[in-house]
Order: sequence, then C-alpha cells, then structure tokens
Amino acid sequence: MARYVKPREAADYFGVCLHTLRRWEQKGWINATRTPSGRARRYDLDSYIGLRPADANRAPKKDKRVVLYARVSSRGQKPDLERQIARLVDLYPGAEVVGEVGGGLNFKRPKFLALLERVRAGDVGTIVVAHRDRLCRFGFEFVEWYCRQYGCEILVLDDDHLSPQQELVEDILTILHCFSSRLYGLRKYRAAIEKDTDLSGASAG
Repeated sequence: MARYVKPREAADYFGVCLHTLRRWEQKGWINATRTPSGRARRYDLDSYIGLRPADANRAPKKDKRVVLYARVSSRGQKPDLERQIARLVDLYPGAEVVGEVGGGLNFKRPKFLALLERVRAGDVGTIVVAHRDRLCRFGFEFVEWYCRQYGCEILVLDDDHLSPQQELVEDILTILHCFSSRLYGLRKYRAAIEKDTDLSGASAG
C-alpha cells in the first residue's frame, strides 16, 4: 500500500535534503505524484527500494545481501566512522555493516577487496554508502560498472556531512606529493641525460 507524504516529510524520513529527494525521483529511485491541483508533489515512501533506474520497479533478490560500507582514513577519525555507520543503520536496520579504516586512494584495502570479491561471487545485491568517496576517492564509475556486471547496485546517499573534509585535504596532499616526487625524479634523469650528451659531444670533438 502506498504511503504518500509531503516532500519535507519524505526528506526527513530518509534523512536527506530536498535536492537529493528530487534527484532520487529523477533517477527513478522513488515514485512521486502530484496533488489534484498539480501544484504540489507527494512521495510514496514504500516505493523507495534503493536501486538504480533499471531495477526501480522490482525488489532486491532475496538471496543477495544489502551491505552498508563505511570508511575513514585513520583511526583518529573513529567518531566519523561511527557516525557513518549509525546513519546507514538507521536507514537500513537489517543490513550487514562493513566498516574500514584506510585511505580512499588505496585500492588494496582488505575489506574493500573482500566486498568486491563477494560481489563477484553473487553474494551482494546492494552496497550502500553515505558518499561516493567512502568507496574510493577516484575511479568510482569503474567500481560501479564492475558491480553492475555481477548484478550489484551501489546506492549513494550523497550525505556530505559524512565525508570528512580533512580526509579530502590529506588525499590531495598525497597526490601532490606523488607528482612532486616524480617531477624530482625526472629532473635527476634529465640532468644525467644532459651530462651524458655533453660527454658524448666532448668525446666526438
């Protein structure tokens, strides 16, 4: 039975902003209708199943799990990890929880890899994250594509409050350090090449 409510009530129910709710409607994640006057929307709470448009009208397979994945970069961010988990569990009380400490640039995180392996094995049907960078800082589209190949959908709540800004700064600094180190290495090679060229020229003379 449909439960139609006002936009603000639906947003409060799911714990998201109105902008996110409208985006869910546009992507087909939740059904909406207009009042007889045509001036106001009403959202059907029971129609929201957390799947992408291709699966918007069917329930998740019973034999596949819903996994809530939460991540922070360091142990010092444990309170952030707990907030992520609490938020996810509040929305999906019966789902499995996977919490991990590791950088978003690190694709070798043990629990992350184990989760992808379970996706490949057909054990996981839906992965829910507070923000896309909780899975990975870059390459989210590839991870999403990979999961789709095995019938698994990724649901992103787009809750920026659960995406630590300090972690983003640290990731950017890591990238800058990586490139600066490479540039330094290239300068060393360039100096060696120029030196070798000078020696070759001197020998030829």
